[in-house]
Amino acid sequence: MSLLPLIIQLISGAVGGNLAGSLMKKFSMGTLWNSVAGIIGGGLGGQLLGLLGIATSTGGVDLASIVGSIAGGGVGGGVLMAIIGAIKNAMGQK
Repeated sequence: MSLLPLIIQLISGAVGGNLAGSLMKKFSMGTLWNSVAGIIGGGLGGQLLGLLGIATSTGGVDLASIVGSIAGGGVGGGVLMAIIGAIKNAMGQK
């Protein structure tokens, strides 16, 4: 298995986490924590899509594999950042 899809997922997860943080300021945790949540979410999201057979991440370097890794990582990073930010806000508003 090539590490290239995983690296792409982690990087796009960090970008997705920061993009989601800039779009949803209420849930943003700052650049560093948005990136950390995005990296984790990017790795998990990309791997989950691969397990479900949605992404074409076969470890190759073809265009479909790269686009699938970027999409899975970016969406996973943004979603996890939003979930963690919502939980953080809910805990802080008690």
